[in-house]
Amino acid sequence: MKIDTGLGGSIVNVGQRAAELEGQGYSGVWTAETAHDPFLPLAAAAERTSEIELGTSIAVAFARNPMLLANIGWDLQAMSQGRFVLGLGSQIKPHITKRFSMEWSHPAARMREMVQAIRAIWDTWENGQPLQFRGEFYRHTLMTPFFTPDATDLGDFGVPKIFLAGVGELMTEVAGEVCDGFFCHGFTTEKYLREVTIPALERGRAKAGRTMDGFEIVGPSFVVTGTTDEQMSKAAAATRQQIAFYGSTPAYRKVLDVHGWGGMQDELNSLSKQGKWEEMGTLIDDEVLNTFAVVGEPETVAPELGRRYADVIDRLSFYAPYESDPERWTPVIEALKAI
Repeated sequence: MKIDTGLGGSIVNVGQRAAELEGQGYSGVWTAETAHDPFLPLAAAAERTSEIELGTSIAVAFARNPMLLANIGWDLQAMSQGRFVLGLGSQIKPHITKRFSMEWSHPAARMREMVQAIRAIWDTWENGQPLQFRGEFYRHTLMTPFFTPDATDLGDFGVPKIFLAGVGELMTEVAGEVCDGFFCHGFTTEKYLREVTIPALERGRAKAGRTMDGFEIVGPSFVVTGTTDEQMSKAAAATRQQIAFYGSTPAYRKVLDVHGWGGMQDELNSLSKQGKWEEMGTLIDDEVLNTFAVVGEPETVAPELGRRYADVIDRLSFYAPYESDPERWTPVIEALKAI
């Protein structure tokens, strides 16, 4: 199993931080589109690393267009010498329309077409075929030599893999149909993964005439751990609040429904509208916490993560919404890499 981590924090010295993570034994580092652009840190990371995989988890697809994403993906693949993964996500409508001032419609169908358009552009650049992509949402029919990158940029590595994030079944099916991998949302349980996510991916793969062979599933998992009672208490409290935050989002109710906890979403959503963020965390009892998170001392984390996910997840990262020292994770990383 590959073990990944996030390349968060300040934009300053991000290349050095990536090199340190590579030295700590991680297989890959991911950037998220939060306070910073997700691509620029990876350009710096590519310069300071040589083996670790680099990817976006995620870049907001609908804040951009296929040509822009194709160009960025191509360049980062070249800079990293084949170590880049273009990870995309749809975000939700208010962010697309109000934060990015972009169009929102039919997200699953639009995402399928966006990925297909990116691949069509790459095919033109790699193989010299005329660009003739005409879809319902995107149209790309102009490409001249002046705007065509040199196919030798990528050497023998080829174009990047494309991964897609999702929770709902329609978007998950799209990932299986047109992508190379899938990001499970942090607000995913083992039960939801096995009963909803994987069957949807399999349906998507079947549409494309493919099996799950070679398709990668990335699973960020909440982990509550520490070496003292104080550390465990702080980690649990922060994780309860993060689970509550996600649980308040109507689009994620289906995960709670699988466990019979759908009514909790109404309470969480009501509290979120009142700004009662701390109170929301108190609704996440021990049963809910232990369902979404692996809870235990560091030496118990790897065996439990392996028990839950070793047969269904290819890459794993720790979702730990609290401060912790790198040494806390070293034995966990080594134990999981051996699974």
